[in-house]
Amino acid sequence: MIKIMKYGEISKDEIFARQEQKIDVTAIVTDIIANVRARGDEAVFEYDLKFDGADLDTLEVTEAEIQEAFEAVEPKFLDILRNAAENIRNFHSKQVRTSFIINDKEGVVTGQKITPIEKVGLYVPGGTAAYPSTVLMDSIPAKIAGCKEIVMVTPPSKNGKVNPVILAAAKIAGIDRIFKVGGAQAVAALAYGTQSIPKVDKIVGPGNAFVAEAKRQVFGLVSIDMIAGPSEILVIADGKSNPAHAAADLLSQAEHDKMASAVLVTDSEELAIAVSEELERQIPLLSRAEIARESIDNNGKIIIADNLRDVIAISNEIAPEHLELMVDNPFDYLDAIDNAGSIFMGRNCPEALGDYYAGPNHTLPTSGTARFSSPLSVDDFVKKTQYTYYTKEALDKVAEEVAFFAEKEGLTAHAKSVTIRTED
Repeated sequence: MIKIMKYGEISKDEIFARQEQKIDVTAIVTDIIANVRARGDEAVFEYDLKFDGADLDTLEVTEAEIQEAFEAVEPKFLDILRNAAENIRNFHSKQVRTSFIINDKEGVVTGQKITPIEKVGLYVPGGTAAYPSTVLMDSIPAKIAGCKEIVMVTPPSKNGKVNPVILAAAKIAGIDRIFKVGGAQAVAALAYGTQSIPKVDKIVGPGNAFVAEAKRQVFGLVSIDMIAGPSEILVIADGKSNPAHAAADLLSQAEHDKMASAVLVTDSEELAIAVSEELERQIPLLSRAEIARESIDNNGKIIIADNLRDVIAISNEIAPEHLELMVDNPFDYLDAIDNAGSIFMGRNCPEALGDYYAGPNHTLPTSGTARFSSPLSVDDFVKKTQYTYYTKEALDKVAEEVAFFAEKEGLTAHAKSVTIRTED
């Protein structure tokens, strides 16, 4: 059963505690990365057989396989995927930055140019669930940014095939190449390249503890989006909220995995009790009831505060991945929310709407990193390069000041590189 806590009566350490990963996979991942780096495709084939039970002849998904999968997916779902893709494109197209130039001083030009990252690797999980939404969310911003090549990796089934809905989403998103490999070995292949899998410049996408650790270890050789922790939802709800709705929204994250965190913060003790009862009624009805049960029992909590001002302060301290504002006039509170990955406004906006369809990205900062991080966006797939141009006359005007500044830092060669041009 979910824990109910009263803010002010329980220590802040307990109120704000987060479940931490209990297993250390560092050494295992280090060995996998070294093996893939040294042996390339040969190692990847072995890991596909060992971890996924797939005995493969080739790693790359063929056009025929993609077409076969596309035809196997029901037309209704294909239409939904297309509609979701359109919403995602519409939202992310507003994020596109343009280069700029400043030339308001005689003889001086400064500016910034935007260049797409050339090759991006997209990790799409397999295992207990297939996530075509991840395919759309993580590839469409890269397409909008102008990346030349998007390479997707995803674990195969034992029969050597990739889930058809994953391939259908990849076709709709316009992904260039797809490879049958998952886990830390997939991250290693993208980071170092193999005989079949191209080396990329950036790796994005969620995964388990092994994938997260692999991304951590290859960061610096390649860029990554983030180190994703367990999925989180925080629901802010007042006493007028429907407890069945709040419980259902908490469970929408709890069913992700046993480490997921579902938190309700409210100013109503009556609602807190009603939501707890609703959770007990709804959990047995879920297809992933065992996972949701463990998530709620171990990581779930209901926090009762005296007023909505305290409720929002608690939310800002937790800095959740997903935040629901289940109140009237939610826009009245929007400016008070400082730390959240994505905010779902009002009583008719469940977080699942954002997971699949609305358009804003669902790859979000977890584990409190919303205090300083942002959702995946077009910005993640571009580089910003700045440039400076001065004429001889323009340099002469400022040379003394620049040299003086350099000498204050004790860098006389810096100073000389400026003054030597004025001596001429």
